[in-house]
Amino acid sequence: MPIRAILVKYGIYIVLLLLVFFFSVASDAFLSVDNLLNILRQVSIVGIVAVGMTFVILTAGIDLSIGSIIGVSAVLAAKLMLFGVHPALAFVLTLVAGIVIGLVNTYFIHEIQIPALIVTLATLTALRGIAYIITGGLPVYGLPEGYSFIGQGYVMGIPVPVILMLACFAVGYFVLEKTRFGRYVYGVGSNEEASRLSGVNVRKIKYIAYCLSGFLSALAGLVLLSRVNSGQPTAGTGYELDVIIGVVLGGVSMNGGEGRISGVITGILIMGVLTNGMILLNISEYYQLVVKGAVLLLAVSLDYVSKKRRVKVAHT
Repeated sequence: MPIRAILVKYGIYIVLLLLVFFFSVASDAFLSVDNLLNILRQVSIVGIVAVGMTFVILTAGIDLSIGSIIGVSAVLAAKLMLFGVHPALAFVLTLVAGIVIGLVNTYFIHEIQIPALIVTLATLTALRGIAYIITGGLPVYGLPEGYSFIGQGYVMGIPVPVILMLACFAVGYFVLEKTRFGRYVYGVGSNEEASRLSGVNVRKIKYIAYCLSGFLSALAGLVLLSRVNSGQPTAGTGYELDVIIGVVLGGVSMNGGEGRISGVITGILIMGVLTNGMILLNISEYYQLVVKGAVLLLAVSLDYVSKKRRVKVAHT
C-alpha cells in the first residue's frame, strides 16, 4: 500500500500515537494510570455528546446548541431535585427536555427551512439565557448524596462517565454500521434529494438525528452536574467547539454522508490527550485555545481538500 494511502487511512491513529509518545517523553506524569484515567474522564462528556453530533453532521447538519443544552439540563435537574423531585424522575424529565429541544431545532430546520447553523445558534443563545433565568445567575447546590455516583463513581476501577461514553459509542457504532436507519443517515447526508426519491423518509431521519443530539447533550449535562455536584448556569460553555473538532478530526465530513464512529473516538481522544498534555506542560489556556482553533481549521481544510480531489477524480 502506498505511503499516501496509508496516511489517508490511518493518519489519525498515527497522530494519536505521536501525541502520546511526545507527551510521555515531555512529562513523567503523562503515562501514569491516574492520568490516563483522568484523560478518559475528561473526554467522557465531550464523547457522549460527540455521538449525537456525529449523526447530525452525517445528515449534513450542525448543532451548535449542545453546550447550552448541557448547561440548561444541569440546572434544570438540579432545581427539580432541590424542589423534592426524585432523582430518577428528574433524570428522565431532563432527558425528555433534551429531546424536546431537538424537536424544536428540527422543526425550524426542516419545516421552516432555516439553515441549521442559524437555528442552533439561536437556541444556543436562548437556552443559555434560560439557564440563567432558572438559577438567577447563581449555582444550584444541595443535590442528593447518591447522585454524585454518576459523575464521580467507579465500576471495577473504571469511572462511570467513561462507561457511559463507551456505551454510547457502542450503540452509535451498531446503529450506523448495522442498521437500515444508519444507512439512511449516510444516504441523507450524501444526497438528500436522491434519498427522498428512493423512498427514504428524510424528515424522520433528521428529526431522529437532532433529537438524539439533544438527548445525549442532556445526558452529558446530567453527568457534568453529578461530577461538579452543583448546577452551574455556565456549564457546557464552549463544549460545542471541542465536540465539533473531535468529530471532524475523526473523519466525519462537514458535507455529510462520510465518516465512521471509530474515527470519532480517536478524534475525541486526540483532543483529550492534547489538552491534558498542554496542562501538564503548564501551557497557558490562551495558547490552548489557539491550538484548538488551528486543529479545527486544519481538520476542516483537509476534509474540503479531500472532497475536491474525490470530485475531480470522479469527473476524469
